[in-house]
Amino acid sequence: MRGGLVHEGCHKRLRFIKGPTCMKCGKPLMEYEKDEEYCRDCNKHRHYFDRGYSVLEYRSISGSIYRFKYEGRREYAEFYSEITVRKLGKRLRKLGIEAIIPVPTYKKKQRDRGYNQAEVYAERLSEKLAIPVAKDVIVRVRETAPMKGLDARTRRNNLKKAFNIVRNDVKFRCILIIDDIYTTGSTVDEIAHEFRMTGTDRIYVLTLAIGQTT
Repeated sequence: MRGGLVHEGCHKRLRFIKGPTCMKCGKPLMEYEKDEEYCRDCNKHRHYFDRGYSVLEYRSISGSIYRFKYEGRREYAEFYSEITVRKLGKRLRKLGIEAIIPVPTYKKKQRDRGYNQAEVYAERLSEKLAIPVAKDVIVRVRETAPMKGLDARTRRNNLKKAFNIVRNDVKFRCILIIDDIYTTGSTVDEIAHEFRMTGTDRIYVLTLAIGQTT
């Protein structure tokens, strides 16, 4: 076991983000993008967040995330938060983040599943970074179609008006939105837009894994 949290063989299969990355979303740049500042997606679409960070390439941890998300393996969050802090902790601490905002799930879906995986991940990170989690500020007000298999435009349309700020008495200057996976950024963009409307000045995004759209 590696530190008692993951088998050594499993750890060796993980592919951490390295090399040239998009200066906006943090996605590893494709070979044809290596001389660019932004990936193809970020050159095409405006994002409401300032900068995104991620820890792992999605394909190297997709099975683990599936079990974490759908099979009740909440204990995985301890390892996820450990490697996140190891790889990105110094950078995140320097950003001046006032609150961690986990991407909310629709209340029925969370009730059926028993938990929100982004919230579990955020809580473990909060303990290690000493940054509070604010999970009662924004809610998901409607259930949306599953995002898997949708193209970028359909994802954005699918999420329109899906989130609402419900605590207008809470104002943040700098937040960190947390989710498990980043693909096109549609989900975190909708949340970032809501916070922009309340005057939040700096909005960062952190995901455990990031994947290409093609």
